[in-house]
Amino acid sequence: MIQKYSFENSIPTDSVVMDIPVSTKMPEYLTVVKEEKHIIYHMKRQDIVYGLGEATRGINKRGYIYSSNCSDECSHTEEKQSLYGAHNVLFVKGKRNFGLFVDTSQRVTFDIGYTDMDQLLIRVENGGFDLYLVEGESLDEIVAEFRGLIGQSYIAPKWAFGYQQSRWGYKSEEDIRNVASQYEQADMPLEAIYLDIDYMERYKDFTINTETFPQFEQLVSDMKEKGIHLVPIIDAGVKIEKGYEVYEEGVEKGYFCKTEDGEYFTAGVWPGKCHFPDFMDKDARIWFGSKYSFLIDKGIDGFWNDMNEPALFYTDKGVKEFFEFADTLRGENLDIDKVFALRDKMEHLSNNEEDYRSFYHKLNGKMICHDQVHNLYGYFMTRAAREAFDLLYPDREILLFSRASCIGSHRYGGIWTGDNCSWWSHLLLNIKMMPSLNMCGYLYTGADIGGFGCNISEELMIRWIQFGVFTPLFRNHSALGTREQELYRFKNQDVMRNILKLRYSLIPYLYSEYLKAAFQNTMLFRPLAFAYPEDAHCEQVEDELLLGESLLLAPVYEQNARGRYVYLPEKMLCIKYRSLTDMEQTVYEKGHHYIKAGLEECIFFIRPNRLLVLGNEANRTTELKEEAYQVIGFEAEEAVYELWNGYVVKNGLRKPKKKCYTL
Repeated sequence: MIQKYSFENSIPTDSVVMDIPVSTKMPEYLTVVKEEKHIIYHMKRQDIVYGLGEATRGINKRGYIYSSNCSDECSHTEEKQSLYGAHNVLFVKGKRNFGLFVDTSQRVTFDIGYTDMDQLLIRVENGGFDLYLVEGESLDEIVAEFRGLIGQSYIAPKWAFGYQQSRWGYKSEEDIRNVASQYEQADMPLEAIYLDIDYMERYKDFTINTETFPQFEQLVSDMKEKGIHLVPIIDAGVKIEKGYEVYEEGVEKGYFCKTEDGEYFTAGVWPGKCHFPDFMDKDARIWFGSKYSFLIDKGIDGFWNDMNEPALFYTDKGVKEFFEFADTLRGENLDIDKVFALRDKMEHLSNNEEDYRSFYHKLNGKMICHDQVHNLYGYFMTRAAREAFDLLYPDREILLFSRASCIGSHRYGGIWTGDNCSWWSHLLLNIKMMPSLNMCGYLYTGADIGGFGCNISEELMIRWIQFGVFTPLFRNHSALGTREQELYRFKNQDVMRNILKLRYSLIPYLYSEYLKAAFQNTMLFRPLAFAYPEDAHCEQVEDELLLGESLLLAPVYEQNARGRYVYLPEKMLCIKYRSLTDMEQTVYEKGHHYIKAGLEECIFFIRPNRLLVLGNEANRTTELKEEAYQVIGFEAEEAVYELWNGYVVKNGLRKPKKKCYTL
């Protein structure tokens, strides 16, 4: 059951697709202080709080304070309250199970037992909001109700479930061809190579550097012949440059954000000074979305949108203030206070709150200050692209995912979790984020495998891909200046090759469970407590996940570990995978176990009365053959697995294709 309460919400987010009548009677267990825009719930000691999508710390969010404020945040450490997404939904498990969705474009703070250990305080900082209360018996039921409220999740092309390689630093056509060649020589599967900002002409959207990519269309075609897709990046900022078509069109038609006095807002990003498309303006969205055709018509069928919080490196005003302050210190003997003041002044050049309050959008004929709709910016950029794809290329499947997001954007594309690091703690964070993101509707998602920043160790890479084989977005991505981490560069290539082969064998099951989650508004990844609500041990387990209907995952995520402790809520079959021809099977009873897992061993579990459908050995998704499926089950002699292996479109509606398998 869903109830809606409205509190002067005047800015539409388009996050909700259902028309819910407004209720007037608030349930007794919630308190709303209208004047202060506070929502209060007094938590019981046993209550667990899930949700918030892309956030730091654990699956259970209790004990810290979070803020929904889309942020260009490259340091995902525990004290961070905001990352790139604004996912304003919580699910409470306790004596009473319920969900709360705060539908607003404003910043929202979630104090979940931080100030008062037993109080959940939700604070909307400015403007109005709609509050949706979702009640039900189980958390699965409540999440499904919420997902129905916000609309069906984006369905990615099947090829996008293959292994993907990316690096900021592939500077030329030669670099791309070399990566493809090296993976081929190593007999390692590869489905896509990403183009970061280096493919552009001086970092300008919808351009190609013809000096380093002189035959771009031929490159795209050659890669496609090998079964490899190229996926270019698109940034939010448009370079200010005379003669640059995108810039001049946007200025002529008035499609960029403006300052209060009517001038176009300017800030520095990768290309230097930029203007920013006004994605709140429908006409500007149509215009910007149509620009993707420049690359689609050259054979491109996938994109990643970046820097769309939006990230602002500096403004002229900020730079001027910094140098004026620095001049006051010239020649002085700087003590610690002055050094820190100078450092802080420099750090505040980027993503300054004052800058976000200095430009405006056109929304339904009215000028709205950016800070009122900040969390919608990346969402509406993703929407601009997807609406253009649906209009201009209705019969083509085009991959799309974004960095910044807000609930609602899950209908238009996926997200990746941004600039993580090559840290063991970030592998664990990747594990814990997955179910939280699924709760918010983000199914096509994953972290940068191996970590974007810092230098990866070979052991960490092996353990990370052993988890990454189960995430829909399986992309190895790293930053310029870090250790090169393409898998063919490491010593243990046999181990890594076997893990990639496992991924392709898992795609029939993974894609099937993904489609079920999208069509049925369920989760692909679930915490154990969702499936075993009466088992108190499951409430404490945050390093194991359920994947679809059949699997329990227990990845190794600690340095030098050659095994791990696992809690099984019921008897299960452990698969210790070393290769497609070497999979050891052992039955473990319900309870606590230490399970050995050498560096070359990937462990996962099959639940009783469940089946796992595995595909044949393949290096591309197109090489998977339905007649070659292998079925593994545990205590499943009478079990039936319904494999969803795609969908058809009839009368504008998608309908899944299904086939049943038994042992």
